[in-house]
Amino acid sequence: MKIVDDPESISRIDKNDMLSFCVGAPQQYRQAARLAKNLTVNYPKPGTIVIAGMGGSGIGGELLKDWARDRIMVPIDVCKEYSLPAYAQKNTLVFVVSYSGETEETLSVLRDAVKRKCMIACISSGGKLHEFSEKFGFPHLLVPSGMTPRATLPYLFVPLITAMERLRLVSGVDEEISETVKVLERVSADNSPGKPSSSNFSKKLAVNIKGTVPAVYGFGPYRTVAQRLKTQFNENSKNPAKWETFPELDHNEIVGWEEAGEFAECFSTIFVRDDEEPAEIRQRIKVTKELMGRHIKKTFEIHSLGESRLARMASVICTGDFTSVYLAILRRVDPTPVKTITLLKSKLEQTGLKEKVLRELQRLAVK
Repeated sequence: MKIVDDPESISRIDKNDMLSFCVGAPQQYRQAARLAKNLTVNYPKPGTIVIAGMGGSGIGGELLKDWARDRIMVPIDVCKEYSLPAYAQKNTLVFVVSYSGETEETLSVLRDAVKRKCMIACISSGGKLHEFSEKFGFPHLLVPSGMTPRATLPYLFVPLITAMERLRLVSGVDEEISETVKVLERVSADNSPGKPSSSNFSKKLAVNIKGTVPAVYGFGPYRTVAQRLKTQFNENSKNPAKWETFPELDHNEIVGWEEAGEFAECFSTIFVRDDEEPAEIRQRIKVTKELMGRHIKKTFEIHSLGESRLARMASVICTGDFTSVYLAILRRVDPTPVKTITLLKSKLEQTGLKEKVLRELQRLAVK
């Protein structure tokens, strides 16, 4: 029996039950949609939209960009810096997103957005971001606490989509979310811990990529989906990984394998596929797989499920989440702790920068 088929081994390794967040994805999307109705964005139509957030708190903004790319006429950008881009001014709507509410970079962006008099809406589970959003009177969505940021994706992504509908920039969001829940119920059942490796796609994929550095290749609406899989391999599996997107990767990445030799044996590739992918992308993937196959022997595909774009994106994300946790179990590492990130934050706290930002926010709030 493989370790991923043994409930006792799974419980012993996955001490904080990260698998439960994968299994519970349908319910989380459903609950996130209900919660999202509490986020009031009674602002005029913005000229630009910026989502500020780091790591698991910021990827919802990247997913929004991909989801909305050919549907929303207002430019959408993601800020993963300490300050906003120069164009962000009074006509810019800034979503400030930090699951903990304590992220140094994101609080710094909040300070910047206040100074520039941007339209501001906040999402967190509490912390200083919640505290200052109340002091300034900004709209704030309070999401469930007690999770790792990467496990909260539905709560930090779905509200952004529903906000787009509130702003009358898009329609049909409720229908997409409803279908997404149904699709994820299928994905969750098909990849659940109780389903054996012989018929469990995520378990089989984890077994096959174990001992390699997975390179995840996406395209179009799956650009950030590929990134999400990469970061889940990093944080859950404690495994190096990389991601690229078509058609750009055919102008650089593909050359990197020409003389890789034995080095290529350290890698596996995962192609994100869609039955409705454009013909030009389909042809590129076909040719690229043929050329890469000369050097990389472990090549796999994850196919999306569903009709709507949201459902298809979420189906691949959920499959990747399961795979990353099963890979962690195969490697006998607890998926939940991120010791290096925790250590980094503790060292950065010693610089005093966050306290400086908080003091300035306090001054701005009492003006």
